[in-house]
This record gives sequence, C-alpha cells and structure tokens, in this order.
Amino acid sequence: MKKFFICASLFAFVSLGVSAQKIEAINKIVDCGQTTYQSPATAEFEVKNKSNHAVRIVDVRTSCGCTDVDYPKGEIAPDAKFMVRVTYDAQTMGRYDKFVDVYVSDQQRPVMLRMRGNVVREIVDFAGKYDYDFAGIRTDCDDIEFDDVNRGERPQKKIHLLNTTSSTVEPVVMHLPDYLTAEVSPSKILPGHSGVLTVTLNSKRLKDMGLTQTSVYLGAFPGDRVSREKELGVSAVLLPKFDNLTASQLANAPRLYLSTSELNLGAFNDKKKLKGEIIIRNDGKTVLNIKNLQMFTVGLQVSLNKQKLQPGESAKMKITAEQRLIKSARSQPRVLMITNDPGRPKVTIKVITK
Repeated sequence: MKKFFICASLFAFVSLGVSAQKIEAINKIVDCGQTTYQSPATAEFEVKNKSNHAVRIVDVRTSCGCTDVDYPKGEIAPDAKFMVRVTYDAQTMGRYDKFVDVYVSDQQRPVMLRMRGNVVREIVDFAGKYDYDFAGIRTDCDDIEFDDVNRGERPQKKIHLLNTTSSTVEPVVMHLPDYLTAEVSPSKILPGHSGVLTVTLNSKRLKDMGLTQTSVYLGAFPGDRVSREKELGVSAVLLPKFDNLTASQLANAPRLYLSTSELNLGAFNDKKKLKGEIIIRNDGKTVLNIKNLQMFTVGLQVSLNKQKLQPGESAKMKITAEQRLIKSARSQPRVLMITNDPGRPKVTIKVITK
C-alpha cells in the first residue's frame, strides 16, 4: 500500500513538471487606446522561452476572425525572447477586447494574450492642463481621492498623461496596495502623445472605516526606479453603513452640530504655529460617538476632550497648524471625522492658513 502511494506521488510530481509553462508573456495585456475607424490596430507582445530547450509554436487561436497574428514559425532557442504581433481590423465602432491563445510544443496550456482598445471616428485628446511632472510624464493631478465610499463599491479615478520625453514610455504604477488596481491606455505612449491612467478602488479590501492613505509611484516603464518625484498620493474614505436602521432608530439618532466646518487660522507671518477651536455638540436623542479623527495632511495637530457626547452635551476640538510642515503639504489641510450620526457620518473640516 505504501509503495503504491509513493509511486502515485512521484507520478503527480512528474506530471506537474511536464505541464509547467515553457514560454511566458512579459506583457500579457496590451491596450491600444483610441484607434480610428478602419485603421488596423497592432499590439506587440514580448514573449520569452524560459525552458532549457528549443520550442516551436504549433497553433494560434483567436477569439474572432477579425484579428491576425504574426509569430515566429521556426524553432525558438532556450532563453530567447520573441514578438507576437496581433492586428485588429477596426471595422466596428466602440470598445474591443480580443484574446489570443498561443500553443507551444510540449506545453498543454496555451499562453493567453489580450488586446483591447477603442475604435473612434476621430481621436480626441485631453483639453485640460498637465500641471504636474512625474520625471517626464506630465499629469493633470498629483493626488487621488476616493470620497464617500460605501463598502462593496468599486469607484474609479482617471488621470490624464502626457509623454514629454523623447522616447516611447510604457507607464506603470508601482507599489500598489491590494485594494488598488491601475490600467494605462494606451499601454505605450509615443513622444508628445497622451494617455489615460485609470485607478480602481476595491472597497471590500479596505480594513478600517474612515481615512486610508498610501503613496504609489508612476514609472515610465516596468521596473523603473521609485523616487519622490514620481510619488502619487491616494486617499480613500470608507463610510459606516446605516441602511439597516428603522424609522424609529433614525428619529432617535444622534445629530452632530459643528460651530464651523471651515476654520480660518489667519496668517503665520513670524509665528511658527497657529491655533484655533471648534465647538462640537450633540443635538440628537442618543449618544454621539466620534469614531475616527484623522488628518489628510501633515502639519496639523488635533485634540478633542470628549469622543462620546450625551444628548445636549458639547466638546471642544483644538486644531494647531505648524508652519514648517503645512508649507510642504501637497493638498489642502483638512481634518476628517467619522461619526455615528446617520445624517453626517463623515465631516471634513477645512483648515485655512496664510
């Protein structure tokens, strides 16, 4: 019985080795961006033979007859790189998403390639300004904010890109956390041409209510160096859920009152710090709970003498701005509060300094 088990295990191990991928696409998805009607679009996929012997492409299958594939017909040497070119005839208006399966000798599973884009009558470029520079790739923003997100939503933000370098770039977003994904269209941007970066938030993967912040980095090609000049700030505010409250619970809920949601601290002049105060009051019928108190930017200090307020009770929020740090902040200084008031689960307090 033991001998049979050992043989079966060895057979399973050998089988896994035989089915291992021998060739692998370096770029499995190519986005061609905007393609004019009846002008063929071509996607180039770089593929590598990772095995220790020569292989041959024995079959190529496409998801429709509107695509042609060009690939090496002879043997591909070990460790060699080669190109697979897929051309779409662009005879239909609108978005397209085409798949190609490349079958290789002695490999059961195909290498799957994906080509996508958008066929349009006329290519339309972004008409806004590219005010921010990421080492030669200019953008229309340097900070992404996902505000008022409910658990389960997948909001998207778009950033417009312009290649101001003298070389073709292949923009990539580095150091993405597991709750963010990023796609660039087109995958490669020629000198002087533009593209769009789409960042998607998976709110199910956010761990905490309130503010979550991170930094990602916009590189010019896969494997680009991470540096401060390529940093892109990303923030998300996840709201508590109140959709299961009854009419009676809503009528007896806490109700937040703020003396102001825009605190003007005045001018620094020769001062290193500025201070201000906001009054918070519970005008509801049950306990008001200030669950989170967070700052969007550096340079702010916040203190609150009470986090739970009985009906009619007040509290003082003291806010201090430090000149040295506020001057280097990349976005508007703000304070975020997450509460159990169904009418105001999120409150943003803008802090103004001069």
